[in-house]
Amino acid sequence: MEIPTDQEIRELHERLAPSPEAFERVYTHCRIVCELAEQIIDRRSLAVDVALVRAGCLLHDIGVYRLSGPPGEREHYIRHGVLGAGILGDLGFPETIRRFCSCHTGMGLTRDDILRQGLPIPVADYVPETEEEELVMYADKFHSKSRPPVFVGAAHYMVAVRRFGDDKAATFEGLVDKYGEPDLAPLATAYGHKVV
Repeated sequence: MEIPTDQEIRELHERLAPSPEAFERVYTHCRIVCELAEQIIDRRSLAVDVALVRAGCLLHDIGVYRLSGPPGEREHYIRHGVLGAGILGDLGFPETIRRFCSCHTGMGLTRDDILRQGLPIPVADYVPETEEEELVMYADKFHSKSRPPVFVGAAHYMVAVRRFGDDKAATFEGLVDKYGEPDLAPLATAYGHKVV
């Protein structure tokens, strides 16, 4: 499998972004998630495919550009992962890359989650299956594209994820134990985003 370069990924973001503001918000978030994942890899000496993780981080939110309505419209935002996987599929990307889009939402979405919550996506399991997928999903939880963008501490995310069930909170807690909590302060300073 050929992994796209950072430059190829940036050009794809530029091509798909409906506005410079959307590009800046989404692409910056993807870069931050990449830096968080690389920090975790280094701190835990993880034996993962670093180039694949990097591409997954930089591409995971590509579907956000296809959402209708104002950016961040929450009732349809859940679709961005599936939309991103579809975009990458249309462009000929392999399933290994497309899965970073479809499997990073929340703590992963199961068929049961989709049916129980009536989510507007095809009924399937969208959960990480590899450590690379899990790491991208996990790193993504520590930064939000909200307006203004913020870094999210583990305690803050735990409160948010608990709304979706104790099982989701337990999954996140297990990932914190496995990967540790990244050091958000240097990135918050570098990007000018506060930590919540």
